Amino acid sequence: MKTKPELTFKHNLERGRHGWLRLTPAYSVKIVHEILDEHPETNYVLDPFSGTGTTGLVCGERGLQCDLLDINPFLVWLAHVKTANYGSDQLQEVQNSIPAIVAEVRGEYADLWWPPINDIERWWASDVRNLLARLYRSINNTCPQESAAKDLLLIAFCRCLINWSNAAFNHQSVSFKPQQATLFSDVQDEILLGEFAATAAIVLGAARQSVKGRVSVFQADARQIPENSLAEYDCVITSPPYPNRMSYIRELRPYMYWLKYLSDGREAGELDWQAIGGTWGIATSRIAKWRPGGTEIPFAGFENIVEAIASKSQLLGNYVHKYFADVLSHITSLFPRIISGGKVFYIIGNSKFYQTLVPVEEIYAEILRSAGFVNPAIKCIRKRNSKKELYEFIVSAQKP
Repeated sequence: MKTKPELTFKHNLERGRHGWLRLTPAYSVKIVHEILDEHPETNYVLDPFSGTGTTGLVCGERGLQCDLLDINPFLVWLAHVKTANYGSDQLQEVQNSIPAIVAEVRGEYADLWWPPINDIERWWASDVRNLLARLYRSINNTCPQESAAKDLLLIAFCRCLINWSNAAFNHQSVSFKPQQATLFSDVQDEILLGEFAATAAIVLGAARQSVKGRVSVFQADARQIPENSLAEYDCVITSPPYPNRMSYIRELRPYMYWLKYLSDGREAGELDWQAIGGTWGIATSRIAKWRPGGTEIPFAGFENIVEAIASKSQLLGNYVHKYFADVLSHITSLFPRIISGGKVFYIIGNSKFYQTLVPVEEIYAEILRSAGFVNPAIKCIRKRNSKKELYEFIVSAQKP
């Protein structure tokens, strides 16, 4: 089995709206297309862990109806912007705003604002940070009200803020590249402003493509699918967070601080505590105190798996147990939302803690069976880049 990078986020980077913002946990549009190609009868799709909106955008491009759920308000905003249709007046407003924003950034600014990210100098050198602050202010001055045009400009801003940062998301801990001294900051500013203008033009070009299907995005907790989202879903295509202690909040923090979805580290931890698999900040201390409360995971030998991990780390034992308790709540609440004959597809990876391999795909299959789904199947789709025992799977089942 090969690593197949075409089944990861890397496949999305040059594919229009799918490549607007890079997020490592995102999965490939190719997977969604292949599932839909194999099931052409699909009409109405639900993705309860929608993340960057990959499933919704593919469905929309194919003319299907799709509802997206996510607990993170920034991801809800991002998925909405990616899957929306834009009128000619809105697109013209973006085009007219780009040179106006760049011209205003060249002016003088006092009292610049930048987000309260801890040790922000690691993220951006002071001259780059100041330029981002000027650019952010200029976008807000040019588009003072919330609008579709402003959303597209903020997508371009988010792309630049991560491209211009010193951060590298190449493993579970964020690392930072050494800062380089800038001899000619005015020259650098012009280069970076040119990059912003080019990025905004790329975003604008992708936004011109229409989305044929109806895609709706809601903020919701996947552990309890809202009853008002009850619909005739005949398909679920989703990729929940993996039980690998790598939270979405890790890569989302720069965007969320700049766009004011976060104001401090405690808020990040509180949000991650609400998410399945979250371990950021205060979420870790709460996991340490968490108890199952009688919740039993319907998988033979699950207690032995947890005990083996807990013998090395009680915290990680709790983490694995809570993860699957949350997944059980999610799948139980999902079952009544699916029509008879409807199919579910979970893109998920297994995990290893110390010397204990967690057969995530098998546990998902058994949870689906216990919730009432039938014919669970497991398909291995690729080898992951980390430990040799780690793979990615599609776990599928059907409602009778």
